[in-house]
Amino acid sequence: MSSAPVVPRPVTPVPTTPQERRPVQPAGDSVRNWRLRHRIAHGAAWAAGIFVIAVTASIMGFMAWKGLHYLNPSLIWQRPTPGLAQGDTGGIRDPLIGTLLATFIGTLFAAPLGIATAVWVGEYGKPAKLARAIESAIEMVAGMPNIVLAIFGLAIFQLPFFSFLSFKAQGGGVYGRSFIAAGLIMSLIAIPLIYTATREGLAQLPAKLREGSWALGKTKICTIRTVLLPQIRPNIATGIVLGMGRIVGDTAIVVVLLGAALQIDPVGDTPGLNVLRGGGSTLTTYVYAASPAGEGNAPQKAYAAAFLLLLIVVFLNALVGWIGRRTKNSEITQ
Repeated sequence: MSSAPVVPRPVTPVPTTPQERRPVQPAGDSVRNWRLRHRIAHGAAWAAGIFVIAVTASIMGFMAWKGLHYLNPSLIWQRPTPGLAQGDTGGIRDPLIGTLLATFIGTLFAAPLGIATAVWVGEYGKPAKLARAIESAIEMVAGMPNIVLAIFGLAIFQLPFFSFLSFKAQGGGVYGRSFIAAGLIMSLIAIPLIYTATREGLAQLPAKLREGSWALGKTKICTIRTVLLPQIRPNIATGIVLGMGRIVGDTAIVVVLLGAALQIDPVGDTPGLNVLRGGGSTLTTYVYAASPAGEGNAPQKAYAAAFLLLLIVVFLNALVGWIGRRTKNSEITQ
């Protein structure tokens, strides 16, 4: 008895473009056919989105108009000085360098701590009580006000044991304010973002990657280092960039642990280390000091510094978007 011929199933093409991946709207599913409350909710959602866009565009446009009007190359390269007139207050070189230093130090400490913590919790997680305690601690740090972290950091770094990190007075008192101290505390506000991005990346990896590596005789730590972490590099990069954005925009920690001085004040004679042990400021504190609300009496330069700070934040956000798009494109091609 002959069997019936096997009819091959049609192969559904895999969508490759955003238009093809977009779900098809059912026929007749028009907004006009919706119930009144659904149409009201739809209109409210559109209005909310347009309102957010309008507010963002207003801020960007206003700061661009003010900043481009006052920002010039000489302002970037000159050091700030106290004065009563716009022409006597110098530039923003020291706050700009302070922003870069604080961001670099904070990221240098936050990146390995956040990644290592996420790897341990996600891939080991034993004992379970310790893993849950770590996750709770990460959540608490993420929601803790920055001023609380700053006061805690000042209390810690004023101890005699940490006197080598900052200035020590003749009477024996420890100043407790330096770029190193500020960077270490700033790393705490970046760790939750790096941890979350790394943790989510590890959770999204299929189990077959781990099983295949173990089948080839790789140990667990070797699998994490050579297989898992390379797969989630975009997630790690996104978390690091978002953490840098938090550090760049911080003010409370800078005021408490850097002193918010106009100029960088080195401590000691060792090149490089004397700057890290000294105090200073960042663009956020300079904007406040130079604004009409502060004592700098230089609102034009405050607008220029605020625009430069906004450019840094926009660049970091654009970098996050570029990393996300690159990740999606690589997944499609694979």
